[in-house]
Amino acid sequence: MTYLLYMMTLFGYGCQSLTGDIALVSGGKSNYVIVLPTEGGKNDQHAADVLKSYVQQLSGATLPIIKENAYKDKTQPAIFIGRTDHAANINTGKIKPEGFMLATDARDLYIIGGSGKGVVYGVYTLLEQYFGCRKYSQSPATVPVSKELRLPAQLHDQQEPAFTYRETYYPAAFDNEYLEWHKLHRFEDLWGLWGHSFFKLVPPRTWFAAHPEYFAQVKGIRQPTQLCLSNEAVYHLVVDSLRKAIAANPDAMYWSISQEDGGGYCTCDQCSKTDAEEGGPSGSLIRFVNKVAAQFPQQQFTTLSYLYSSKPPLHTKPASNVVIMLSSIDALRQEPLATIPSAAAFRKNLDTWGAVTAHLFVWDYTTQFTNYLAPFPDYANLQPNLQYMSGHKVSGVFSQGSGDTHSDMAEFNAYVQAKYLWNPKTDASKLQNDFLDGYYGKAGKNIRQYMDALTATLKQTHAPLDIYGNPVNNHSNYLSPIAIDGYSQLLDKAEAAVEGQAALLKRVYTARLPLEYTVLQQSRFFGTEPNGYLVANGNTYTVNPRWPERVKKFTALCKESGVTTLAEGGISPEAYQQEWDNLFARPWVNSIAFRARVSLVNPPPPEFPGKGAQTLTDGLEGGNDFSLNWLYLYGKDLVAVVDLGAGKPVNSVSTHFLQDARHYIFHPSSVTIAVSEDGTHFTDAGTQTIPPLSAEDYAVKQTPVSFKLTGKPVRYIRLTGVCPTAIPVWREAPETKRPAICCDEIYVQ
Repeated sequence: MTYLLYMMTLFGYGCQSLTGDIALVSGGKSNYVIVLPTEGGKNDQHAADVLKSYVQQLSGATLPIIKENAYKDKTQPAIFIGRTDHAANINTGKIKPEGFMLATDARDLYIIGGSGKGVVYGVYTLLEQYFGCRKYSQSPATVPVSKELRLPAQLHDQQEPAFTYRETYYPAAFDNEYLEWHKLHRFEDLWGLWGHSFFKLVPPRTWFAAHPEYFAQVKGIRQPTQLCLSNEAVYHLVVDSLRKAIAANPDAMYWSISQEDGGGYCTCDQCSKTDAEEGGPSGSLIRFVNKVAAQFPQQQFTTLSYLYSSKPPLHTKPASNVVIMLSSIDALRQEPLATIPSAAAFRKNLDTWGAVTAHLFVWDYTTQFTNYLAPFPDYANLQPNLQYMSGHKVSGVFSQGSGDTHSDMAEFNAYVQAKYLWNPKTDASKLQNDFLDGYYGKAGKNIRQYMDALTATLKQTHAPLDIYGNPVNNHSNYLSPIAIDGYSQLLDKAEAAVEGQAALLKRVYTARLPLEYTVLQQSRFFGTEPNGYLVANGNTYTVNPRWPERVKKFTALCKESGVTTLAEGGISPEAYQQEWDNLFARPWVNSIAFRARVSLVNPPPPEFPGKGAQTLTDGLEGGNDFSLNWLYLYGKDLVAVVDLGAGKPVNSVSTHFLQDARHYIFHPSSVTIAVSEDGTHFTDAGTQTIPPLSAEDYAVKQTPVSFKLTGKPVRYIRLTGVCPTAIPVWREAPETKRPAICCDEIYVQ
């Protein structure tokens, strides 16, 4: 790329050149006319309309739009848009697709684009970099008013994209002007068929009952988890489906032939033979995609390199019209992808794919999918990650954020990612400050301090930043109550800085939502402890009287700020309010075992620590979220011994177990209660068998389990829940995946 003003300053407007400048508008008036090619296309016309509209907003001047064959008076200054004959006087050379050139001579301005929307991008770049306009979010653009619009004479600013496919998936990107302004794409506009597509091509509801052989053989049984890629009938069905789809949408640039989300790939004899030859299940996938792609040599196909297919085949290379879309899903986010250990496999696969294909996209992730509103301070890693991809033969990036629902710093993330996707070498500090100061006004510096504090504390505490994490799990590190108090003080200053400015104050309130969400979620976890939502009231606990109004204000602001769902596949703000209302209405239940010491044979995994053993006696029941107030055990039995401190009469013992097949959580196969006086010699007091699920069931259920005892004094109570040995076949899963069990409060009466 070449930049005249761009190298002098990232956002230079009104800059002087050594050869003087030209006045497009002077004193609110202009002699200029916008000239289009005589045979110009729709993008040329659109670019001219955009320029005319914004020049009028900027200065009040109205520029006529004419075709070049009507441009007779050569003494009239002009803005030439597109490949006009006059533009031939400018030595542009070849402009890459979607690139553009902004050029001036001693009088005229030329905006010339490569293929696609390059000329439109050129107009928006002129408005932003030279005239000071900004499009910070899906809201209307910020347009400064000036009676003077000047450009340097002999300007030559040619820009071309670092990536051919650029998408940042946040609410702002659902605005059409935002997309064009920031030179972004939308997958719905490029793909005729997107993402996980096997079952769009061969729907199980249509074919599985009559032809189970079309689908994957898993553990010896045909299941609708993936397709059987060695089945010739499947190949013909896919080709037929694509032929019809392509005929109906001939302008689509890409077509996806990709595995379904999850595991369950086919292990029939023929698929297994192919995978053995190729070193893994990507072998049968790439051979199949290549075979289909050969039927449509004029089309481009994408396929996911994801989970079981992330490792490239040993021998088969993707066809020339096949694009590999590699996922970075396994990487943690507290450090850049180039260095973090959890991305080692991604880096290796990226290099290996890059050695066998020139067509490589990356599906990246920049939000916490389990809690969209959780603070997710990967802000400093966004640019290094895209620089790393740009340097490793990646030509397209789908940066998946929260989609059309608001999330932590969504406007900031979308804005800076868009700029990095166009030019990863952009001056990040200037870019970020320009956004923060422009979007938040005088509160910008305080928002910057807040973001910097989050980032610094994350680094200092060595906490993992997981796209499937939970702000509750960070209660002892970068989201501790003490840390939150510090962040809150910075946001208090941000609010004070824009007091009386309703629009800016609302933006600060929206930026504060993740912190408030964290406080509310952690209050469920702390419960009866400091920072919990319950307060002592004699011998019992009741709801903190400030909490109902606090939750109400939070959910109202969520709706005002564009929060439609709190997690991927999660609940709405209204449903979140209802969860709290149910919690507020639930009386706290005392128990002989409240705060009793508990020992576990098998501890919970570090990803879902809860309160450890004390999760079972903290006085709090779990809800539908397995990561909150449930003791989670992965692939191991629950063996918990509750010490009542002394022999006490016990009439009953009860608890709940969770079923959540989506997260591979199932009821224990059996539950046993045993009692002891010395903690060594136990006597069984009852066993219950829980039948396994016999059919597909993804409903989240809390199943009570209770035992009647004799009322005799006991000191130790042992609860044993036997974890199922295998995940049901209908719940497809990688071969290494094991079932989990979850238990909440043990009530002893």
